[in-house]
Amino acid sequence: MQTRRQMLLGAAGVLALAGTAGRSSLALAQAPATAGARVDALLEAFYQQALDDVPELVTRLGLDTGARAAAKGRLSPASIAALESDRAKTADQLSRMQALPRAELSGMDAINYDAVKFSLETEHEANQAFAYGRRGAGQPYVISQLSGAYQSVPDFLGSQHVIETKADADAYLSRLDAFGRVMDEEVERVRRDVDLGVIPPDFVIERTLTQMQGLRVDPAASPLVTSVAERAAAKGIAGDYAGQAQAIYVDKVLPALERQIALMGELAPRAVHDAGVWRLPDGEAYYEHALRASTTTTLNAEEVHQMGLDQARQLSARADVILKAEGYTQGSVGERIAALFKDPKHHFPDTDAGKEELIESLNAMTEAMYKRLPEYFGTLPRAPVEVRRVPKFIEAGAPGGYYNQPTLDGSRPGIFWINLRDSAENPTWTLPTLTYHEAAPGHHMQLALQQEADLPMIRRATFLSAYGEGWALYAEELAKEMGVYEDNPLGEVGYLQAALFRAARLVVDTGIHAKRWSREQAIETMSSIDGSPISSSTTEIERYAVWPAQACSYMVGKLVWLRLREKARTALGDQFDLRAFHDAGLLSGAVPLTVLEAVIDNHIAARRAA
Repeated sequence: MQTRRQMLLGAAGVLALAGTAGRSSLALAQAPATAGARVDALLEAFYQQALDDVPELVTRLGLDTGARAAAKGRLSPASIAALESDRAKTADQLSRMQALPRAELSGMDAINYDAVKFSLETEHEANQAFAYGRRGAGQPYVISQLSGAYQSVPDFLGSQHVIETKADADAYLSRLDAFGRVMDEEVERVRRDVDLGVIPPDFVIERTLTQMQGLRVDPAASPLVTSVAERAAAKGIAGDYAGQAQAIYVDKVLPALERQIALMGELAPRAVHDAGVWRLPDGEAYYEHALRASTTTTLNAEEVHQMGLDQARQLSARADVILKAEGYTQGSVGERIAALFKDPKHHFPDTDAGKEELIESLNAMTEAMYKRLPEYFGTLPRAPVEVRRVPKFIEAGAPGGYYNQPTLDGSRPGIFWINLRDSAENPTWTLPTLTYHEAAPGHHMQLALQQEADLPMIRRATFLSAYGEGWALYAEELAKEMGVYEDNPLGEVGYLQAALFRAARLVVDTGIHAKRWSREQAIETMSSIDGSPISSSTTEIERYAVWPAQACSYMVGKLVWLRLREKARTALGDQFDLRAFHDAGLLSGAVPLTVLEAVIDNHIAARRAA
């Protein structure tokens, strides 16, 4: 779960906002001056500061009305000064956390403290060590094919900025006007990083330029213009929004975009082809910090690399058995899976009608899964989830699938966005696992429940990749255990291919960043392990090049979830209840994996005492 989430506090930008209201200020004011109450009060203050500082967060949560209506017309600054201010706030918040008496805390108070302190501490340490990139360690390039306002703002305005009133439409124009300023602030940041010796690889610049140039369209036809005009008209809002948006686009947005294009073109001759961050200033240390932030463990690159090889070997053995039973006997497991990808009989038609049929099938699949969830979970989210198509104008650079959490007021459900730029990228046998990962029992189950849990606001609003992506992979495994593939062996191959894909990530991410593999070696290795087409592997490797270590969080997290489930099962024996285990792990909210161990230890103790 990409990165389409609004960043807040976090270890190397991995702690991201995912949603939420929490304990009221009145309740905190009336609470006794215990250590736990002091933790709650401080976390509440952090959350309110985030709402003040991050207008996109206010919109994502549906809070951009009333006293916070002004946020709807703003975008977060991207200047060097704003970055330094954010780093100073992280340092200040960490200092305030450290001043609290940790020894006096227990239960969820201790969990809340440890979870937030880990992320602040991890990010602060990286902030002190590295001046370049985004906050912490993990996104070394301000602008890439996956990062930068040119890539995120059109998506945000199209999918998150709701237009119901004239004030909403006017706020859209205000944000569109700010879009150009933010892009120019990013140029300032990139130039500073270049002076520090940080330039993206040549293939990253090439892909970034392709995406940027794709935004150069007839101003009247730009989605940034048509989106506000069409939505305002649909609501009967008077005004020439097409004309106003087009004027802003021509006067502010397009010139700033051209300046970014010129900058990338200027850097292209200076770029090298090496994919890994090892070549950047203190690059090896940067990757170590990024691994800690992403996996929330102390695993080193060699351990992660070996974990990937071990998992790949085990998963390939199982896939080999199924493929042979289905008549696929020629070539390696990777080659046979690659042949499955290419077989057109497993593709939906690459037409709008075919893609609508695909979306309908996934919504039906999600509905069927929802009916079975009470067998495995004691608590279900109140918010519904839908499957929708990634908007066409961002397909080229968007991930294959990602999830957005619902708004607090229920005006928007949880959404699993699937990228349908080419139906052949989503063969039918891969779709169940992808859906279980992004919707239920995967990201929607975890994030919606966290949003609705009895936790401090900042905890409800946290996304930690190792916990959240680890859960989503665990959910894939859980779906298999539920028997969803009993009559669908190729569907199980889809599950195994997805797991092989995450195992391959451990191998190739550490390969390019720690072992100094080339982009080409990593692409070839990935396809050989999981069987994905070279085009898909290329996109993935280029993602890892600009987002080091994040891809490692998935499988590391899954293995910890599975280990802790077995730990609870062994410790509790007949007292073990899978639904209670899931509730304990999910209702605690996102935590570092080391803290998740404490959550499950608390659960075991509570069950024994019951």
